[in-house]
This record gives sequence, C-alpha cells and structure tokens, in this order.
Amino acid sequence: MRRSGVLMAVSSLPGKYGIGCFSKEAYKFVDDLKEAGQSLWQILPLGPTSYGDSPYQSFSTFAGNPYFIDPDTLIAKKWLTKRDCESYDWGKDETRVDYAKIYYSRFKLLRRAYKRSKIASDRGFLRFIKANAFWLPDYALFMALKDAHGGKSWETWEKPLRFREKAAIDEARRKYADDIGFYEFIQYEFSLEWKELKKYANKQGIEIVGDIPIYVAFDSADAWANPKLFEFDEELRPVAVAGCPPDAFSADGQLWGNPLYRWDVHKKSGYAWWMKRIENCFKLYDVVRIDHFRGFDEYYRIPYPAENARNGKWMKGPGFDLFKVMKRKLGEKQVIAEDLGFLTPSVLKLVARTGYPGMKVLQFAFDPREESDYLPQNYVRNSVVYTGTHDNDTTLSWYYDISARDRRFAAEYLNIPKNAKDKDIPWYFIRSAYASVSDTAVIPMQDILSLPHETRMNHPSTIGGNWQWRMKEGAFKNPVKKKLLRLTELYGRAQKPNKSKKR
Repeated sequence: MRRSGVLMAVSSLPGKYGIGCFSKEAYKFVDDLKEAGQSLWQILPLGPTSYGDSPYQSFSTFAGNPYFIDPDTLIAKKWLTKRDCESYDWGKDETRVDYAKIYYSRFKLLRRAYKRSKIASDRGFLRFIKANAFWLPDYALFMALKDAHGGKSWETWEKPLRFREKAAIDEARRKYADDIGFYEFIQYEFSLEWKELKKYANKQGIEIVGDIPIYVAFDSADAWANPKLFEFDEELRPVAVAGCPPDAFSADGQLWGNPLYRWDVHKKSGYAWWMKRIENCFKLYDVVRIDHFRGFDEYYRIPYPAENARNGKWMKGPGFDLFKVMKRKLGEKQVIAEDLGFLTPSVLKLVARTGYPGMKVLQFAFDPREESDYLPQNYVRNSVVYTGTHDNDTTLSWYYDISARDRRFAAEYLNIPKNAKDKDIPWYFIRSAYASVSDTAVIPMQDILSLPHETRMNHPSTIGGNWQWRMKEGAFKNPVKKKLLRLTELYGRAQKPNKSKKR
C-alpha cells in the first residue's frame, strides 16, 4: 500500500500557550492532513523533556509531556479560568518555543487545575493508576523527589533514596503524597487528551507514527527504579555510556551519556521491561519508528567517565532475539527501523530478518563521486523515504549549503532549473520522494512550507537552541494543501479527501 505523511512534532503546532499541545489547533492539523490526502502524521517522542529540552532525553520512557495538556480543555472542565491561563507570559514569538517561560508557568497552572479537580476520588483516575502500576508510582515519586531536591539528578540524593531502601521510600510516599498525586493527575489528563486526539486522527484516516529512542536518560525514573537493567557499579553510577565513534563529521565522536543495558539480564527476563515499553508505545502510536536501530545489532560502549567518544568499543547487542520475542508476545506490528549511518552486513541482515522497512533520506543521496543507496533508483518498496529528518537542516537551506558540485548533481538529477525560486526547490525533492517505489513517503512540514535554516528542529551533538520551531497559524493553507494533494494523487499515495467533522 502506497501512502504518505507529514513529519511535525506536537510542540510545533500553533496555539496561544507558547507550545503546541492537544488543542483545537491539533485537531485542525489532522483535518488539514486529511484534506491534503495524507494518511500518516509522524511526531517526535511524547515523553516529558529534561535538560536540553530534547524529546530524546526524557524523565520517563512511559510518561507523557505535561506541556502538551491543553489549558482550554481544563477551562472546559472548570478546573481553570481563562483569566488563569492568560495570567502567564507564554512568550512573544509565535514561531519559537520559549522553554524557560513554559517551564516556570505551565506547572504552576497545572497545579492550580489539580487542586480544583478533586481527582483523587474519580473512578477513571483510580482505574488509570491501577492499569499503569508497573511504572506510574515510581515515576510520580521520582518527580516529587526531584522537586524536593531542587531538580537535582537522583545520583546526588541521599543514599537511602538513591538505593530505594524500603523505609526511605515508604516515608517519601507519605511525606510527598500530594506531589505524587499531582504527577499522577498530569499523566491521567495527558492520557485522556492524547487518546481523544489519536481517536479523532484515526477516524479521519490518519495513523500516528511515533518514536521510541533506543536508550533512556540516566536521570530518569526508568534508571532509578530499575538499576539492575543497566551497566551501573555498586554505587549506582554508570560503568559505561552510549554514543557514536569519531567519523568524518565529528573528530571526537558523539558522547550521548545514556546508560547502557545489561542485555544478559534483559534476556533472562524474556525482555520483560522491553515488552512493556514497546507495548506502551503501541497504545500511543499506530506505527513505531525505532531510533538508532543499529544499536540492537551492535552498540558503541564508552567507558565512564569520558570527555569524548574516542575510546569506545563496539559490543554485540541482542540482535533478532529481542524482536523474535516481541513478535511472539505482541504480534506483528507496524515498525520503521531507523537504519541510517554506516551499516555493517550484520545490521543489514538484522533489518531484513525483522521485515521492517528501513529509511531513505534524499539529503544523503547527492554525492556524484559514488553510487548511493539513497538515490531513488536504488530504493526497495519496503522502505520509508524522507527528504530530511528532524536531525537535518531544511531542504531549502541544505540545498544552498552543500558544495557546488553536489548541488549541480542534485539539480541535474531532479531537473531543477537554474532560475528556480526558493519556494519551489524543496518540491522537486518532494516529487522525487513521492515518485519513488518506496511504499511510504514522509515529508517534514518545514519542507512542505519551503522554510529556511532558522526553522531547523535539531542540531545533533549540541545543547540549547533546539526543538523550538513552531508553525505559524494558517501557514498550512489551501494552495499548499492542494499542491500536496495533487502529488499524492499523481503518484498513487492519497486517501480520498472528504469534509472533516469539526471538533
């Protein structure tokens, strides 16, 4: 089945509260996708962000981001007033997320809603807590303790709490009961709102593509509550951490700092924690893109502490064994394998054995010195083609930033005239992606809108200034939607548009 979709983070939606959320603008975006003939909306991870605001560094792999809760929905429930919501400064620039202002305002607003909700006796809330008992109590306590410790990492907490001694944990649950209730309330409200939005999207023929990062953050409820699953020493500090080796782009490599898994322990448990994690993802999403798929075949192990990633070593991962268990326990699921970068024969064999489609990125294709797997004539049907990803520059900016030689090759390959207007250049790439044999094509919203470098979502290996772009209200207008619909129809990827029911 040929299909297409759009890549845009929830945080990038327009709206009046400083960051995209599960608001009327999200429902409008679903309608826009439907009208443009799309069948997929790919988002970034939905977890609560930590230092650096990255959705790939979260306080929990199971929890949802409080920023995405819609204040207007809380007004409708009479837990907030319009005056409450307008009393905070959400930032002046509608095209950027000001995370500092969001951080210092959103939680105050949500606490006000929590106190008015009297949620503790709500039957739905109690059922939610029971259904999520395998992660929610630990997460809520973890966040309450972080607040009590001024936001400091759990490795700095007093030893009884760091080692989760029963007496200390029991006392903390009593002492911080109200804060724990607050974080449980947030997760319940997040779940309700996201389920409604996803249900609406599915009804409109739009499936949600979500990300699962291969690693979790060290400063997370996952690492604190399950230390035996990670390479920690007797003091619960990392023995080694994750990253990537030096390459042509980085002489020092990439030091991510995530804790590494003790795959032997996971295997003995039948990958129980992983199965719960993946199962949870398929409650949130219809399709799951597994980030850094290569790490399941081999992962780069960097001794801790380290200043860079030069002295790491490749180690064998769980391989197909994990996915064999997944297929047996969860059944066949829609998965995208993020198989970008240098791929060894064993990685290619693993991707082929799983049957999952890999990724093709057009921005990686245009080096005339060698035949590239990313050129469309080399694609296979079981693949997903992108013009770029959240880690790439916008296609317009990338096109002018590459060497003159590479640009000439791309222009010749795609038949881009010398006098092409900037707004048209990304569409030559979109057309090529749509025309390819790949079953699925996904295009970043920045490329559909022909936006410049300033709207880039992420610069890998940098902290600060990332994950901030927001789409202007009304930017995805009818002429753009019609242009996108025409291409999807032309290349056999479109679902038939019809008038959507408004929320």
